[in-house]
Amino acid sequence: MPDKKPRILQNGQDMAWSLIPLVIACLLIAVVAQSCSFSPGGPKQGPIPSFNAKEALKYDSRELGFPIRQPEIPEGWTPNSGSRSIVSGDGGGDSSNIGFITKAGRYIQLTQSNASEEALVPFIAGEPRYATGTEQIGDHTWDVFGGDGVEAIWASDFGDTRILITGPAPAPDFTTLATAVGAVEPMQR
Repeated sequence: MPDKKPRILQNGQDMAWSLIPLVIACLLIAVVAQSCSFSPGGPKQGPIPSFNAKEALKYDSRELGFPIRQPEIPEGWTPNSGSRSIVSGDGGGDSSNIGFITKAGRYIQLTQSNASEEALVPFIAGEPRYATGTEQIGDHTWDVFGGDGVEAIWASDFGDTRILITGPAPAPDFTTLATAVGAVEPMQR
């Protein structure tokens, strides 16, 4: 007499009884590693990282060879990140990047660079982009780069500096940041 059930007699109940020890083992490992949490209301936003944008921009204005502007950010916006990078290729140069979380919780990035717009836009986008229009904000014309399923990029030439704005924030936030940048003079070196 065979000690196993014939294959035709195996069913979902047998599979469930086989999986129960595996699920229990996974839960025990997760508890021991403390890498899981249960949140019945869904994920909660954590604290926004603190970043001193004013000091970073002051430092960049002393170290980089082009004018840097320090815009007055709106109430409720929080600077959360910053970096410097080198834009490679023809027309490349240095760039100063500051990220903000808007009052609505959306990310928007301000990039200031001495690179050409033709080099800067694909460098920030990670791929070539094509202009889809323009926006006139104050005295500056902003070239808008976009498309389906990509974050918008606004870029404008401020003489010795190219200013670029990008991120998943909505267009009114782009207008707010573009207005703030256009309203200030470059910082003293």
